Amino acid sequence: MFKIIGLLLGYYFLGIFGAFAGYIVGSILDRYRAYGAGAINPLTNAHRQTVFIETVFILMGKLAKADGHVSQDEINHVEDFMRKLGMSSEHRQLAIALFKQGMAPDFDIKPKLNEFMAVCGHTNSLKQMLLIYLIVMALSDGRLDAAEEGLLKDFAFHLGYDQSAFKQLLEMVLGQSHFAGGQATSATALDDAYKALGVSKESSDQEVKRAYRKLMSQYHPDKLMGQGVPEDMISMATAQTQEVQAAYDLIKKSRNM
Repeated sequence: MFKIIGLLLGYYFLGIFGAFAGYIVGSILDRYRAYGAGAINPLTNAHRQTVFIETVFILMGKLAKADGHVSQDEINHVEDFMRKLGMSSEHRQLAIALFKQGMAPDFDIKPKLNEFMAVCGHTNSLKQMLLIYLIVMALSDGRLDAAEEGLLKDFAFHLGYDQSAFKQLLEMVLGQSHFAGGQATSATALDDAYKALGVSKESSDQEVKRAYRKLMSQYHPDKLMGQGVPEDMISMATAQTQEVQAAYDLIKKSRNM
């Protein structure tokens, strides 16, 4: 919208060169409105991405050791995570070092969480995607034990989530995980579908549709990259959109929407 306005005003006042300049300025404003400040300032965005990915691997390490030992499933999950990111050998070594740093019993995670909040905390999507990555990590061995859930609650608290908001996000991710690959994988698929969208069977069709659209917007690749999620990590968000879509399709079918 702004780029069209900028083009017209620029042409009106300054001719063809003014139109070009107005279009560029308008495009920047459009990206700011859609994706946040990181879409405008690539240096700021690059810094956000660095802090984001460092926080992910450090907290993954802390979470993996929450129950006293690191399972093979958790190791496999982190290795698969790095493989999906297409990391170079050098970056893999750095990620492993961050993971091990988080695993250390005496490592204090609060400074890293404080840094994350200072750099990324004003963007809700970054906080939510960080928690989603960590919840998926905790579920990688097929269960969520009390120690892991307690640590996730601590992470969520530092990110500004109260107990109710964390519980809702946890249930949503659990529900979405039952639609891995875009297919229902549980006997309670319809119940899981409602949880995946963060609604209930009592919700109206309009409320269900609104929740679906909100989630699809939150997981949109361009929006996440504009706000500071590294491009290589977008594939996991794409997987979440497939799960949300499958859940929504099941609800629509059950309601004849």
